[in-house]
Amino acid sequence: MLGVSPDDAESHQKFKAKYGLPMTLLVDRDHAIAEAYGVWVEKNTFGVKRMGIARTTFLVDPNGRVARVFQKVDPSGHGDEVAQAVTDLQRAA
Repeated sequence: MLGVSPDDAESHQKFKAKYGLPMTLLVDRDHAIAEAYGVWVEKNTFGVKRMGIARTTFLVDPNGRVARVFQKVDPSGHGDEVAQAVTDLQRAA
């Protein structure tokens, strides 16, 4: 499991500590990963347009293929949703 964000490494460490996350968080300062996955997008917040990350989860199968995409992720309960998708993927294999 990996997390990717344009935030710096120090910010990632604080975020991991605050939420007790076991995963590796990757720094994507130049947005290359986000752009490759199509999640570096223009956002409109209260009429202010800016570029940012569209919160998205990609479930990648053991062969390196994207098996499922979760768009417009709401963090509450999302871990359970992804865990179920992993279970479903394993059963289908």
